[in-house]
Amino acid sequence: MGGPLFTRTTRAVTLTEAGADFLVRIEPILAPLDEAEYAVRGTGELRGVLRVGVSSTFAIREIAPRLPRFMEKHPALWVELLTDDLRQDFVNEGIDVGLRFGALPDSTAVARRIGTWPRVIVASPAYLKRSGVPQTPDDLAAHSVILGPSRLGPAWTFRKDGKATSVWVGGRLTATVNEVATAAAVAGLGLASMASVGCQRELEEGFLVRVLPDWDMGSVELHAVFPGGKAAKPSAKAFANSVVAESAHWPTV
Repeated sequence: MGGPLFTRTTRAVTLTEAGADFLVRIEPILAPLDEAEYAVRGTGELRGVLRVGVSSTFAIREIAPRLPRFMEKHPALWVELLTDDLRQDFVNEGIDVGLRFGALPDSTAVARRIGTWPRVIVASPAYLKRSGVPQTPDDLAAHSVILGPSRLGPAWTFRKDGKATSVWVGGRLTATVNEVATAAAVAGLGLASMASVGCQRELEEGFLVRVLPDWDMGSVELHAVFPGGKAAKPSAKAFANSVVAESAHWPTV
């Protein structure tokens, strides 16, 4: 190619800037070829490797338990789940489809909205018995807050009756993985805020209790993001379709 596409170390292989640019340029060429081969086979069989980027909590709670149905339908397809609660670099990590929560940055990627969950505040019964139950957002200033991967920051905004109010919160624990923030809340380390899908099981089983349910903290959307745009792999499109089909079984508050 006349230049290095990869940087190799003893621990990893990553794309160079030229490699990332080359990948972006050839993906729109390769994806239609894959699509054409898929159409010619006419069997609906998906082949090759599908790399899916997804948050660890959503992978554990919703994707992995339902993945067998998709893989049984496509026995010639290999699936790699790349789990990370932080933003993933789709190009450098070679992700074919990403399931991404929250607002999407402007990009050339094509996105498909899959679901929406309310953002909730939760705490364990033991913590609330020890520290009291907040009655208004202002009460949160006196409570310990577990800061998680949602990146809400130290100011939480609430809405009620058409009015918005912001409260500064703080705590001694920060977790970069939502599953850890949920476990810490169950352990009684403080209040946590997250999309309801991340703690539904604990709410149903009584390990966590919702706090300030009459105050709106907004919602969190889930999108399937195709880095290749309209030239997404057939397997990436099929996976997104399966996620949409399964969304009817996801928990809601």
